[in-house]
Amino acid sequence: MSLAERLWRFHGGISLPGSKGLSTAEPLRNASIPDILVHPLSQHVGAPAEAIVSPGDVVLRGQPIAKAAGYVGSPVHAGSSGTVVEIGAHPVPHPSGLSAECVVIRTDGEDRPFRGYDPLTNYRTLNAPALRARVRECGIVGLGGAAFPTSVKLNVGVGLKSLILNAAECEPYISCDDMLLRHRAEEVILGAQVMLHALEIRNCCIAIEEDKPEARAALMAANAGIADDRIEVTVIPAVYPAGGERQLIQVLTGQEVPADGIPADIGYLCQNVGTAAAVARAVLRGEPLISRVVTVTGSGVASPANLEVRLGTAVSHVIAECGGYTESARHLVMGGAMMGFPLDRDDLPVIKATNCLLVASKDDIRPRDAALPCIRCGDCAQVCPARLLPQQLQWFTRADDFEQVEALNLYDCIECGCCDLVCPSHIPLTQYFRFAKTEIWARKREREQSDHARERFEARKARVEEQARERQRRLEAKTRALGKVGKDEAARKAMIDEVMKRVREKKNAGSSEVDPE
Repeated sequence: MSLAERLWRFHGGISLPGSKGLSTAEPLRNASIPDILVHPLSQHVGAPAEAIVSPGDVVLRGQPIAKAAGYVGSPVHAGSSGTVVEIGAHPVPHPSGLSAECVVIRTDGEDRPFRGYDPLTNYRTLNAPALRARVRECGIVGLGGAAFPTSVKLNVGVGLKSLILNAAECEPYISCDDMLLRHRAEEVILGAQVMLHALEIRNCCIAIEEDKPEARAALMAANAGIADDRIEVTVIPAVYPAGGERQLIQVLTGQEVPADGIPADIGYLCQNVGTAAAVARAVLRGEPLISRVVTVTGSGVASPANLEVRLGTAVSHVIAECGGYTESARHLVMGGAMMGFPLDRDDLPVIKATNCLLVASKDDIRPRDAALPCIRCGDCAQVCPARLLPQQLQWFTRADDFEQVEALNLYDCIECGCCDLVCPSHIPLTQYFRFAKTEIWARKREREQSDHARERFEARKARVEEQARERQRRLEAKTRALGKVGKDEAARKAMIDEVMKRVREKKNAGSSEVDPE
């Protein structure tokens, strides 16, 4: 039975110009391998990976250079063969602009492969834990932007009804999934089959927006060629942000994911189509995640295109592969125009979450006017896909009333930017919400650290008091022992005195019996 027998609408959303034609005119191609690859150890949700190589080590393409730390984690693999020249802090792409621990490799130009992962062409004979282990060891994470470890997401337990592959790609400018489907749709179908086996379910829906006719045709042709009746392709309206996980589930099923829950709670699991292709390569070819498709677009770059880029490649190298910057280049953004974040330098590495590099001119990105007071028009609430009240969230954030902000379900905000776009007062609402999330997290962390310190202090105090009580108990026991010894000595002395007394008495008695005559 089809998952989407009819389509539904989610609350809010807006129609945006796609601006995708800039980067889809040229076919998908491979970017060249740079001389230096910088691999951050933290490019996924969860604990940073732990380096397992040292400076001077020679590594091969796809060789693990860092192991996953903890259940929610992911290993990191060398993007090409070469020599590890450094392990240390380097700037990484992140809204905070902070640095992170990285493994730096000088490539040797030979691109020699690592042979450590045998293809599992017989994966249908394997159980779910074995497939999850392969996905984990190959470093597969969500390639739609979240970068959540895929092996963890595949371990959802029982009660799952359907796998949903997200090919909506609703954000303007981004076209990496579109081009992946045009050129490698079969990989996506094969990845869907692998995940269906790992999840032990029999239904997969691939959702694609109606503004991608070439990708849709390639996907349907690939699905028809493989002829797996468990997999269906569903075309959905092009409304932003229909590609959001919760919004997509609502469009396809009419059901809403609980505010404090995850899609698996109502029987669905969402994965990006790029993730599905990466799973297929990991399982069927033994290829770890060392590259991804990146959209390079905007009127600030000479030849926009989609490239298969080795992870760790500098942004500047990728831009150069597309002809370099134009004179109109003004802004460099990682991600799309709505949810991306600005980069203040281009020597940062491409990471697993890098789906788009937008080089915008002043005409591509509307300059933000000075913010004015909120006029309470309610436009932001009307377009919010999460049914939030952005104006109230902003008021309480400005008042530092984060308890009330949480009560208004701040964490349901997906930071899509719809409220920013329609606000007549030009209030940067999404910035407020990002700040509030960070501030709440920081305060919770501070409280946890304070609680931990208090617990340590109280534990030490209890330990010291117990040690003092133990010393007192030992002292009292010793005193009692000494007192007992003293009593025993007195009794012995009394007994001796008694014996001596009897001896004297006997002696005196004997003397009195002698006749003086």
